[in-house]
Amino acid sequence: MLVVDDEALIADTIVMILNRSGFHAEAVYSGTQAIEAARRIQPELILSDVLMPHLDGVEAAIQIREFLPEARIVLFSGQAATVEILARARARGHEFELLPKPIHPTKLIERLRKGQ
Repeated sequence: MLVVDDEALIADTIVMILNRSGFHAEAVYSGTQAIEAARRIQPELILSDVLMPHLDGVEAAIQIREFLPEARIVLFSGQAATVEILARARARGHEFELLPKPIHPTKLIERLRKGQ
C-alpha cells in the first residue's frame, strides 16, 4: 500500500497505524513521488490526500491509473475544494473513493479492508 500526503507527519502516522494493523504500507509526500513510487512498488492500494502543491492527489491518481489500472485508489480530504476537484475528475471519466479527513484509525482500517 502507498500512502500519499504532503504533510509528512500525517503520512507517517497513517503508515505506522496501517503497518501495525497488518498492512504493508509506505509513505511518500507529493503527487510526483506517488507516481514514481507506484511505478516502483506496484501497490494494490493507494491512499492519497487530495489537496497537495504542484500535483494534487486526483491528478496523481489519474496518471497512476494509466499504468496501474487494477490498483484501488482511495482519496481523503478535509477540504471543501475537494468536491470541485473530484467533479472535474468525474467529468473526465474517473471515479474515486473518498474518505473524510480526519478519520479515526479504526474507521480507516474498516474502510480499507472492505475493498480487499
